[in-house]
Amino acid sequence: MSTEKTTLNEVDIQQLSDSVISLQIDEEGKVLRRVRSFVRRQGRLTPGQENALKKYWPIIGLEYQATPLDFDAIFKNKGPITLEIGFGMGNSLVTMAQNNPEQNFLGIEVHLPGVGACLHLAHEANISNLRIMCHDAIEVLENMIPAHQLDMIQLFFPDPWHKAKHFKRRIVQTAFLDLIHEKLKIGGIFHKATDWENYAEWSLDLLNQHPKFKNLSTSNDYVPRPESRPITKFETRGTNLGHGVWDLMFQNLE
Repeated sequence: MSTEKTTLNEVDIQQLSDSVISLQIDEEGKVLRRVRSFVRRQGRLTPGQENALKKYWPIIGLEYQATPLDFDAIFKNKGPITLEIGFGMGNSLVTMAQNNPEQNFLGIEVHLPGVGACLHLAHEANISNLRIMCHDAIEVLENMIPAHQLDMIQLFFPDPWHKAKHFKRRIVQTAFLDLIHEKLKIGGIFHKATDWENYAEWSLDLLNQHPKFKNLSTSNDYVPRPESRPITKFETRGTNLGHGVWDLMFQNLE
């Protein structure tokens, strides 16, 4: 990872956008269909987001490559590592990194405007304990995160895929829980928050059935919002409209 303040040109930004999804190829060279938990809704970059991508991606951005990351080399310390999957526009992720300088944070987001916004916020906050990726989080977990390296995995307000026929696209599935179990340290935490009650119930059922996770809720369901999760404008607006939010925290047992 370069620490030089170089710039990206427009072609590089397009290449970054195009690299979000890797093709799955079988032994005969055919492209395999893979059900994904997200769709590409890139939208248009604002001038500020594009400028942030050009200036700050070379400093705190990490390119996808199918080789394990060396977190000690990346962060230059052995602090606890939190991975956030789908950080949106990056507000809460940057706030957490700013409030916890002794911890290290890795954020993954597939939508380029959100990546640009997060880069801008990180620069304004002058933080050094955050790195960002723009790629499919499942592939990053599978190929780039060494086993038992993460202290926490955060999944805040993922796409609920609220229609029953789309439930297979929800990121929280048994295979996903098996994967994050492998990447979390013993005692590490998986923290999910959602404003869709059906998705909360879906996730709670799968997690309670998983033998490698322990529910940290005293009532064996949901926990109060921990202070570590900042309240976003989106959440505040929903709360004011009477929408609920459900937090789940599960500990990795082994």
